[in-house]
Amino acid sequence: MLQLEKNIKKAFKKSITLGLSLVALGMVQVAFAQQYPDKPIRLIVAFPPGGPVDITARILSTQLGDILKQSVIVENKAGAGGNIGAQYVANAAPDGYTFLVTSAAFAVNPSLYGLAAGYSPEKNFIPVVVATTQANVISVNEKVAAKSIAELKELVFKENLSYSSPGTGTTPHLTCENLFRAIWKANVTHIPYKGAGPASLAVVGGEVPIGCTAVAGIYQFSKQGKVRILGVSSEKRLVSLPDVPTLAEQGYPQIKDYTWSAVFAPAKTPSAIVQKINQAINQVLTNPEMKEKFDQTGLLIVGGSPKQTSEYISEELKRWAQIVKETGAKVE
Repeated sequence: MLQLEKNIKKAFKKSITLGLSLVALGMVQVAFAQQYPDKPIRLIVAFPPGGPVDITARILSTQLGDILKQSVIVENKAGAGGNIGAQYVANAAPDGYTFLVTSAAFAVNPSLYGLAAGYSPEKNFIPVVVATTQANVISVNEKVAAKSIAELKELVFKENLSYSSPGTGTTPHLTCENLFRAIWKANVTHIPYKGAGPASLAVVGGEVPIGCTAVAGIYQFSKQGKVRILGVSSEKRLVSLPDVPTLAEQGYPQIKDYTWSAVFAPAKTPSAIVQKINQAINQVLTNPEMKEKFDQTGLLIVGGSPKQTSEYISEELKRWAQIVKETGAKVE
């Protein structure tokens, strides 16, 4: 009985010590968050300038600096379908001064590249917020004789055609792999580029006849008549492209893909910092002036809490792993 009492007292002391430690840790994090930030914050964009991820980061940065009262710098670290930027941030100090801004390729690459991706979404990162999303689009150069997805299908079986994408493993790449190879059983050559900007310019310049990108990269060129958008992968037609039918309308209801742009922090970044950045970004997203800027590029605002973001990213990891498996997509 005496030994039992000693064990209970010992366990009680340990629980008190642990509780005090957690309280102290919480106080340190709150104090850190109150002082934060005291130097410039870097948003590492995993793709080149001109694409939806870069556009999202640059629109966010214009107001984040004012909200946080500190400089917010956008840096592009492109390569390997977004893996280079992700690896860089995964190895950055978890002090709240380096964040990753990337696309849905972040959720695709661990399945597509395996260990070669160089990071684990669950182990190396904390989801902060999904800022924007948009549909993928299939476009053709103005000289290509196809004005619908049905006409494009006829064309790919008559000629040796190729298509551009923002890179292997990006959602536009998988959208077109699903349509061209898995559904049509057609041999359309994939030409991966280093981002949506270069992939869009390749279609405009006639380097490739077909483009598979998110809408933001190609939108301005479609308005100029340099490319023709044949279909969008959203559930409904886009307000910005009311005359372009969805792929579902054109006979492919199974294709409902989106390219999102999200912000991630390195693992072990203090939760108070993650929360502060999340709130600041949501403040930008709800600003009417900023909303108009996003609307002009075809980007749809998302936002939400870190918890909601974590749940969404978890589902995306599962969904894209299944799509990679079904399409048989390979690293090129």
